[in-house]
Amino acid sequence: MATTKVTFTLDNATIAQLHDAAERLGVPKSEVVREAIGEFHQRLGRLRESERIRMLRVIDAMMAQPPTRPAGDVDREIAEIRRARRQGGRRHPV
Repeated sequence: MATTKVTFTLDNATIAQLHDAAERLGVPKSEVVREAIGEFHQRLGRLRESERIRMLRVIDAMMAQPPTRPAGDVDREIAEIRRARRQGGRRHPV
């Protein structure tokens, strides 16, 4: 694999973690960085843990709210939507 030398500015704590990881794994620091970037790249587009927790809190708050209309009305609306989907969608454009 061809390599390119690059320069990054990192804080002391990150440098210490990089050095520790390389030492514990017995691999060069560049390999630790390559693997970390590869794992980070795979997670792109996924929620971070803090985002996931925030969204779950929003859902919990919504679920704690009393319903805004009777369950029968909701059931009828869902049945109507399902019927429309089986028939190919809306009959008239909105």
